[in-house]
Amino acid sequence: MAHITQWFSNIDWNLFWAKTISEVVKIIILLALYFILKWLGRKLIRSFFLRYRTQQLVSEGRAKTLESLILNVFGYLMFFTFAILILQNFIDITAIVASAGIAGLAIAFGAQGLVSDVVTGFFILLERQLDVGDSITLDQVNGNVEALGLRTTQVRDFDGTLHFIPNRQIIVVSNHSRGNMRILVDVRIAPTADAEQAIAIIKRVCELEKANNKNIVDGPVVLGVQEVSAVATVIRVIGKAVNGEQFEVQRNLLKDIREELVIHQIELPMSYLAPLEPGK
Repeated sequence: MAHITQWFSNIDWNLFWAKTISEVVKIIILLALYFILKWLGRKLIRSFFLRYRTQQLVSEGRAKTLESLILNVFGYLMFFTFAILILQNFIDITAIVASAGIAGLAIAFGAQGLVSDVVTGFFILLERQLDVGDSITLDQVNGNVEALGLRTTQVRDFDGTLHFIPNRQIIVVSNHSRGNMRILVDVRIAPTADAEQAIAIIKRVCELEKANNKNIVDGPVVLGVQEVSAVATVIRVIGKAVNGEQFEVQRNLLKDIREELVIHQIELPMSYLAPLEPGK
């Protein structure tokens, strides 16, 4: 107890509090500088990409991808830079750097996942496998790309769920947003209906749709009877539509075809339920 009392009495409290206040002020200044520079940097990056988007040869998705990546990298650089500056007030950073050779092997093993994420993310960006806004399938995840970084890719599922996927886990990428998309409509009529008359009606509807719908880029073309069964005769129509509009085109085409078939009294298939016999 006497040693502790002597140790406290030997402390120059004026120097101690002066040094403590000085360190606290330094940290406050660094934190304030961090938030100011981070806000200013993000604002400059966003304003740059606002001008970048005006270039006619740059797609909106590509511009958003590059903006997301640069903001991601800028955030990491700012964080680690100011973290080192703040830590310098408490520990000797040069000693840690000098000992990096000793701890390098352990760090390498621990950082394998991070390095793999960064390398994979780099090649995804280099090869333009994904862009922000693309509709994609990654294993069991379906949705739209919201952000693309060097470490993770964010995908918004169609039910609203946001998935954070480490880049090293991206093995097969199915991108549904590259090029025109196929439309396929199977029209079912009753097996006793006149298939030739139905095909003629469907062809007229397809011609009208092609003339009136700017999202149709090829066809639609009536292939003919695809399937015949005791329940229905299936007539297949195919074509191509602008990417992202294919489902709307399919719905409109099917609705208009059905309306025309009803107007011309083409019998449609009906579900049949066998009546239950007594005692069964």
